[in-house]
Amino acid sequence: MSLQRRFAEEMGTLLGPDFPEELVLAVSGGADSMAMLALAHEWARVWGVRLRVVTVDHGLRAESAEEARMVAAECALLGHEHVVLCWSWEGRGNKMDAARRGRLALIDAWRGSARHVLLAHSRDDVAESFLMRLARGAGGDGLAAMAPLRALPLQPSVPAEAGGAAAGMVLVRPCLGMSRAALRHHATVLKVPFVDDPSNADPRFDRARMRRLLALLEAEGLDRDALAGAAERLRADRDVLQADVLRAWEAGGAEHPGWLSLAPGWAAGVAPATRRRLLARMLRWVAGRDYAPRAAPLDALLDRVLSGGGGTLHGCEVAHLGGRVAIFREHAAICGLGAVGGLWDGRWQAPEAGGALRALGDAGWRALDPAERAPLPHRIARVLPVVWRDGRPDPAAGPRWIAPGFTQFLMTH
Repeated sequence: MSLQRRFAEEMGTLLGPDFPEELVLAVSGGADSMAMLALAHEWARVWGVRLRVVTVDHGLRAESAEEARMVAAECALLGHEHVVLCWSWEGRGNKMDAARRGRLALIDAWRGSARHVLLAHSRDDVAESFLMRLARGAGGDGLAAMAPLRALPLQPSVPAEAGGAAAGMVLVRPCLGMSRAALRHHATVLKVPFVDDPSNADPRFDRARMRRLLALLEAEGLDRDALAGAAERLRADRDVLQADVLRAWEAGGAEHPGWLSLAPGWAAGVAPATRRRLLARMLRWVAGRDYAPRAAPLDALLDRVLSGGGGTLHGCEVAHLGGRVAIFREHAAICGLGAVGGLWDGRWQAPEAGGALRALGDAGWRALDPAERAPLPHRIARVLPVVWRDGRPDPAAGPRWIAPGFTQFLMTH
C-alpha cells in the first residue's frame, strides 16, 4: 500500500467522515514533517480542507532560522499559509522537555479557530520513546505509546470560543504507523526539501543515544516494530484502566473549586490499581502538576486513607472531613504565594478591581465575621485564595477558578 493511501486511511479513521474545515500542521523542516506536509497537501486537495503550517524556531541552533525559511518557501510553492513562532529557553529545567512544552503552548495560542494540529511522529519515535522511558524506570503509563489522537484542555491563557472548554487543541498523529525510512523515502522521491538536525546524532541527547541503541537491538531481533508493538499494547491496557478510573470518580467523587472529595465507601468494589490511579490524578489536579507523585509515597498515603487517616503529598493534604475524603492544597505549599500574571497558583484569576490575591490563611480566617466565613472547614478555607484590601480579606470579591474541570482532566491526561 502506498504511503499516500495509508495517510488517507489514517486521516479517515482519526478525523472522518466529517473533516474539519482547516487543519494546522507543525512542520520543523526535518524529513518526517516535510513528508507529512507533502502527504497532507495531496490529501487536502481531494477533501477540500484548508491547511495552515507553523514552524517553531527554538533558537537552539544557528541554522534554525534558515530551516524555517525553507519550510516557508515550500509552503509558498504549495499555496499554504505559513508562520514562524519563536521560542527561547529560560535556562531552567530539562531543555528538551521545556522546548516541547513551549512549542505546544505557542501553537495553542496561535491556532485560532483551528482545533486539530498534525504532528509527524513516526513508528520510530514510539520505539525510541519506549526505550527512553524504560531507562528512566517508567511504569505502564509511561511506557504506553503516544496516542494518535489526543485532546488537550483549553489553557487559561487561550481565549475560549463559544464552545468553552470544548475548544481545546487536539493533537493528531497520522504517521505513527509509518517508519522514518518510509517517510524519508517519500520526501526524497517527490524531491521535497528537508534538513537533517545534527542533534539527532548527538550523544548528549537521550533520543540520539536510543537511536544508536535501537540499531544494536535490531541485530538481536528486538526491532522497532517489536518495541512499538509493546508500547501500543500498553496504551490499550492503560485506556481500559483509565475508563475504570473515570467510573470510580463518577460513582463517588465531587468537584469543588480548587479541591476534590470522595464519598464514604468510595473504594468498595474498586480494584487496587484503579484506587491508586484515581488518587494520583486527584493529587495532580489539585496541585496543578504535570506529573504524578512517586509510587512508594503514593501507595503509603493510599494505605493511610483507606485506614481512615490522611497525610500530605505532592503539595496537597488529604483528610477525612465531614465524612468524606477531602483533597486540597497543603498550607505549606501555598503560604505566602502571590498572584503572578493575574493568576494565583496558576488556576485562580484575580478580579480586575484592586487588592492583592493570596490565601486566606489562619489570620484571614480569624479576621472574618462568622457570617462571612464560607461553609467550608477551616483547613480547606485557609488554603483557598481571597482578595486582600487594607490588610483584611474581602470574601465578596473572590477570584474565579478558571482551570478545566476534573472530569475533563481525567479524559485528557
